[in-house]
Amino acid sequence: MTLQQLRYAIAIADCNSMNKAAQSLFISQPSLSASIRDLENEIGITIYKRTNRGITITPEGDEFLGYARQVAEQYELINQRYVDKQSVKKKFSVSTQHYSFAVKAFVEMVKQFGMDEYEFAVHETKTYEVIENVKNFKSELGILYLNDFNKKVITKILKENNLVFKELFQCKTYVYLWKGNPLAQKDLITLEDLEEYPCLSFDQGMNNSFYFAEEVLSANVYKKIIKANDRATLLNLMVGLNAYTLCSGIICEELNGNDYKAIPLDSDEVMSIGYITRKNTTMSQLGHKYVDELIKFKEKVL
Repeated sequence: MTLQQLRYAIAIADCNSMNKAAQSLFISQPSLSASIRDLENEIGITIYKRTNRGITITPEGDEFLGYARQVAEQYELINQRYVDKQSVKKKFSVSTQHYSFAVKAFVEMVKQFGMDEYEFAVHETKTYEVIENVKNFKSELGILYLNDFNKKVITKILKENNLVFKELFQCKTYVYLWKGNPLAQKDLITLEDLEEYPCLSFDQGMNNSFYFAEEVLSANVYKKIIKANDRATLLNLMVGLNAYTLCSGIICEELNGNDYKAIPLDSDEVMSIGYITRKNTTMSQLGHKYVDELIKFKEKVL
């Protein structure tokens, strides 16, 4: 296996076409096909399925390409640093479900390290994409939760993708709503109290399974439910429609403002919030610092 073969395999995936990849690499298509066949024979898997309509990436090929990209990127960093003598920025990326505290922890980490030597990225996204981003080396860490309902399914998916979950802290379930909501004065809210109010949920796109929901009790039947894609929209809907969502209860007023509050839900549901990483990999200095910032929010669990 050579670095050139890895680059060839990556180019095909990026172009989604053997022909276009050959053109971008300035080699003939037969030569490219032969090189990929040699690579596949050596590693013992099929990276691409060839059909009359083009190529598709196999599940084994998708995993292989994740490692191939990491190797190619590391080679470029070494080449820039020691051959071209360039000053290279270290990269750190995290993917997270829609948690304001995860973004706040990211902000605090960036403040400490500054932007002179690092290139940061934070992806607040769907549950499935959090897992995919860590699996495919797009992010070093992924922030999500497990509970009795989704733990078996999510853990199985993580194991299949060579990922592990590490708990940060546990939270009870809270109702997050606008302070002007009629229920905002209650000390404890029941599911019956919520029946006439719209329930807000983050849209999970093509992977819209109850097990991927970011809210506990996702399998409940709600009279009124509205799905949205981002936290800003959810907050606006809370004010405009007296809507609510179910959450961990960790309030981050620095990012969401002080017009909202979390009230305990009369439920035994417990969320285990933690982070996922690739199995048998060493966490970077930035990764450790980010986890340290996340752990600080354990003190803010209501």
